[in-house]
Order: sequence, then structure tokens, then C-alpha cells
Amino acid sequence: MLEHDLEGKVVIITGASSGIGAETARQLAKRGCRLTVAARSKEKLEALTAELGTDVLPVQTDVTVRDSVLAMVQTTIDRFGRVDVMFANAGIYIPGQVHEGDPDAWSELMDVNIDGVLYCVHAVLQQMKAQGSGDILVSSSISGFVDIEWEPVYSASKHAITGFVHTLRRQLAPMGLRVGLVAPGAVATELWDVTDPEEIARLADVEHSFIRAEDVARAVVFMLSQPPYVTIRDLVILPQQQDI
Repeated sequence: MLEHDLEGKVVIITGASSGIGAETARQLAKRGCRLTVAARSKEKLEALTAELGTDVLPVQTDVTVRDSVLAMVQTTIDRFGRVDVMFANAGIYIPGQVHEGDPDAWSELMDVNIDGVLYCVHAVLQQMKAQGSGDILVSSSISGFVDIEWEPVYSASKHAITGFVHTLRRQLAPMGLRVGLVAPGAVATELWDVTDPEEIARLADVEHSFIRAEDVARAVVFMLSQPPYVTIRDLVILPQQQDI
């Protein structure tokens, strides 16, 4: 299948300060995309922007605050004139037993993993509808497809997002918009407290029990690179040894 050219596309990436978001920004920058990188950490965004170059706009954003999301989108339009891709990637991970859990932490997780996605999607819809094109891509998880007993609250949030993406896709398809979901298994990132390069190499290259953030980023680029008539609704990407 021929790769669709991404050069010049305007892409918003939330959760871009590290992990999958940062790696996706790196790979899309190489393909000539113009990027808004958004996260809570101003310092990490500025460091990423310095690394990637002038077609990158850092916008400190809290996806749980609707006005913050709206400002992020408007700032992008003011700078680049349009939005072609919204990659709603920000997320929180909390595993563990429910009886030992913290309901306040769960509430924050739901705010980020569900409301944060809803706000980001809604904020770009009028722009994309007016231009008759656009991609909405959401980071989910294998936990949105499989009931995983060691992370029930996280799984609940990702099941909700899976249902939202599947139904949203059918609403927006007649408008010329694409909606897709990337659903990784275990990824060696800060989310899993895995940051040491030697440990990442061991887990990925030797044990095959984790994948790297750049593996997921390549999957995102693959989804976006398909011709406009092709939608990849779900892309599940797992470590070779993850028994799920």
C-alpha cells in the first residue's frame, strides 16, 4: 500500500513531554509535519522543541481543563492556520487492587484518560468539519479490549475510550474525517517506571516483554500515512511475549 505524504500536516500531540508522545513528535518532525506539542511540563516541552526545530510549537496544557484545551487549539490555528491531526495521547496509569486504591487518584485518572480525550476531540471538530478533512487518533491500551485484573480502574477508562472512538468514527466518516485508536501493551516508558536505557534494552531486545515508545510512534505514523480512503480503526501492538 502506498504511503500517503505527511509533509506540511499540522499535528497536535498531547502528552508530548515524554514517552509515546515525544517519540511520535520526533518521527513526524522527520516527515515534515508542523507540530504543536502539549503537556503540563513547560520545561520538557521547551527541551523537545529545541531538539526538533522551528516548526514545533510548545503549548503548556492541562487536558482536564476545557479552556486550556481550547486555548491550545486556537494557538495552533493562529500559528499554522489549520489542524490536520489531533493525537490525544495524554494519559495516567494506575494499577493495583481496588480495596487498596485511592479514589481521589482514580478521579484524576478518569479526568485525564476520558475527559481529556473528549475535550481534545471536541475542540478540533468544527475546524476539521469546515475543512472537510482531518485525523483524530487516540492513545488507548490493550486494556481497552481485554479485562485485565491487575489494573481495573485503568481498564475501565480505556474501555470507555474504545467505545467512544468506535462510535465517533461512524459519526464523522460522512464528514470526511478519520478516527482511529492505537492500543499498546506494555511499553517501556515513565508510565511503567522504566527509563534506564539498559533496562529498556533488556526488556525489549532480550526478554521481549516490553516494546519501546518508538515502536508505538511508528504505528501512529503508519496509521496516519494511509491514503484518505483507508481507516485503521484499531491498531493493537504488543510485546512478543505479552500473554494477553
